[in-house]
Amino acid sequence: MGIELLNESKSTCDEAAIVSVAAFAMGKMGIHPDSDLSITLVDEERIEELHIQWMDLPGPTDVLSFPMDEMKPHSAADGPGIIGDIVLCPEFARKQAKDGLDAELALLTVHGVLHCLGFDHAEKEEETAMFSLQDECLMEWKASL
Repeated sequence: MGIELLNESKSTCDEAAIVSVAAFAMGKMGIHPDSDLSITLVDEERIEELHIQWMDLPGPTDVLSFPMDEMKPHSAADGPGIIGDIVLCPEFARKQAKDGLDAELALLTVHGVLHCLGFDHAEKEEETAMFSLQDECLMEWKASL
């Protein structure tokens, strides 16, 4: 997996774990191993700008996902592609973290990967399916460490 991580925030976090959980989620979802994903960590001011620009919603948020090649789960046979970009805000994530910042960033990374692969949680059924898959992925990743 080609995962590029850029930390533009002032936060120190476990960047290797973010890359690891992203790679695990992509593998679990059957994405071609030569596919690419970009992850950027930003401060609250920058994520708020992106939140307004792309979602037309005010205020900062924890994660934004920008799918690129509209890849779907279990599409490895279709060859590699560009999954997309995930933008994480450690400052915002820290405020809502129940189990620490690194655990919250791992959860948000999986959440972002799933969004890039077409999952959503706008409807209750979608939310149940996406969050169940998210939890399963995180548990399996932690067990693999």
